[in-house]
Amino acid sequence: MSDSANIVLRFSLYVDLLLLFGVALFGLYSLKGPERVSGVVLPFRSLLRATTVLAMVLSVVGMLLMVSNMSGESNLAELRPHIEMMVLETDAGSAWTIRIIALLVAGLAMLIHPRAPTVGLVLTALAGGVALASLAWAGHGAMDEGIWHFTADILHLLAAGAWLGALVAFALMSQTNVLQTEKRIRLLARAISRFESVGALIVAVIAVTGVVNYLFIAGPKVDEVFLSAYGILLFIKVALFAGMLVLAALNRFHLGPFLERSLRDGQHRVAANALRRSVMMELVAAVLIVGLVAWLGTLSPEMGGQ
Repeated sequence: MSDSANIVLRFSLYVDLLLLFGVALFGLYSLKGPERVSGVVLPFRSLLRATTVLAMVLSVVGMLLMVSNMSGESNLAELRPHIEMMVLETDAGSAWTIRIIALLVAGLAMLIHPRAPTVGLVLTALAGGVALASLAWAGHGAMDEGIWHFTADILHLLAAGAWLGALVAFALMSQTNVLQTEKRIRLLARAISRFESVGALIVAVIAVTGVVNYLFIAGPKVDEVFLSAYGILLFIKVALFAGMLVLAALNRFHLGPFLERSLRDGQHRVAANALRRSVMMELVAAVLIVGLVAWLGTLSPEMGGQ
């Protein structure tokens, strides 16, 4: 498998699993009761079902390509013993098996969602979290013998999933064709307010685990790392993250309150448009960061200027 194909596959799987976990989690802490029914506020069933199926397809394709690349075989019949060996005898295979089982649970959870929306979202968030955490076995943290780097990787992934899921939810909730009534505007304003404490926790976890991961990967050195391709991409990632923090602060302390005030002034369209633009910019930055993460996972800090 070429480096570019590996990066694209990693990026697609990362985004997909981040959304599966993050959107389900958003439905639990930002919405309540009947609001969690699919279609009332967010299209939970269609969105989460699509991400679950896509994650399964990407995981299977990823396993086939990885085994084919390692064994040099391309025929499916000849690949079978190599696949069995990979799945049954390696840590990467165990992580893959855990991910597939978790995705099956998420799929079943969406079947019961219409009758028990809260239970469906709880099961999907838990299963999505396990599936997302399984990606840590393919990261730098799995290469260390200790547990701390690996744990930091998992927490970093879960926090990133919570943030990306919230951004997608806010983007969907702030669409012009959705904000047609005062009730929907108040719901969006309330969701932004509820995200305040969750968002603060997410930022703290991402920042701390990001520093921990860097120290485990590169150590305290800075100059040498930032002269490498790895360091340049890492710098861009940090810059994008800083930009997201600025936009998040703008949403929380200006655009969110502006939307609430607009309900009294009758200018909610202006406030909603401003919030939507800010959320979309933050979402674009988040997707770019995931792309960089997928790329960084294929590089080493010791690669020099390559």
